[in-house]
Amino acid sequence: MQTMTFKIPGPIREKLNTYSRKKGLSKSEIMRKALLNFFSSDKEGKKGSFFDLSSDIAGSISGKPYLSTRKPCQNGYGI
Repeated sequence: MQTMTFKIPGPIREKLNTYSRKKGLSKSEIMRKALLNFFSSDKEGKKGSFFDLSSDIAGSISGKPYLSTRKPCQNGYGI
């Protein structure tokens, strides 16, 4: 593991010190967990197919299945 040095404002440093004592964790462990949490919540860094990224909403819209191919049926759907 490599060592990294960075600047931190006083109020955040105090919160880190207090949290470290309260939880019995090293400041390094808290920072590692915070960084992992930050990177895991980063939406921009996610990879996958369009379906993988939109699978939570796939199939959530109801309508006629042939709307994209039959122009007369598209009236009233904003097309």
